[in-house]
This record gives sequence, C-alpha cells and structure tokens, in this order.
Amino acid sequence: QVHLVESGGGLVQAGDSLRLSCAASGRTFSDYAMGWFREDPGKEREFVAVISWDGGYTSYRDDVKGRFTISRDNAKNRVFLQMNSLKPDETGVYYCAAEFTRYSGHDLGRRAREYDYWGQGTQVTVSS
Repeated sequence: QVHLVESGGGLVQAGDSLRLSCAASGRTFSDYAMGWFREDPGKEREFVAVISWDGGYTSYRDDVKGRFTISRDNAKNRVFLQMNSLKPDETGVYYCAAEFTRYSGHDLGRRAREYDYWGQGTQVTVSS
C-alpha cells in the first residue's frame, strides 16, 4: 500500500504560480512512476504530468509545456509540480498518483487507469 498526501493548492490569480507537493509513504517510493492529474466537476480526470521512477523521464500535456515542471526527491519520498503562469481553466482538484513501474519512456503514465494509488487531491482555483 502507498499512501499519498497532496498539499500546496490554493486560490491564486491568473498569471500566478503555485507549487504542489505530494508526500508518499508505505512501499519503496523509487519503485513508482509518479503522475499529476487534474479534475473538474463533471469532467474526466485529465493527465497533467508524469515523472519516471528515477526522474530521468518527464512528460507533460501539451498546454502546460514550458510552464509546469514535475520533479521528485526520492530521498524524501516526495513529488512536486511547479505551476507557473496559471490560467483560469486550470482550476480543479489536482491529484498525485503512483504507478508501480520502472519503465521510462514514451506513453509512460498518461492514462489514469495505469495508476495503482491516488491521493485525496488538493484544490487549485485560478481567478481571472
């Protein structure tokens, strides 16, 4: 079992930055790729970013490339999502998730169904 707890959400204005953090406990953190997803009410959970078990591979949805950065600290069992130049349509609940894999490459972690564990989410609200 892997327990994930997100933090760092809040209410910001368009153009502001936020840094989300996800703390993991339980099994060996470095056995897992870690992803961030976003969910709006009434919509499907959307992929935002993923990072491989060792941090050597990252991937982002197209509309956040250059503004969002995913990173991880395996020594501290944490994954982060730095979000810059936030937009109102990026409002939602942000979830971190863990996928038990050491695969690093194309298509890693872009689908929610691949993940084994999820956090409870943290709300991000971007006002215009």
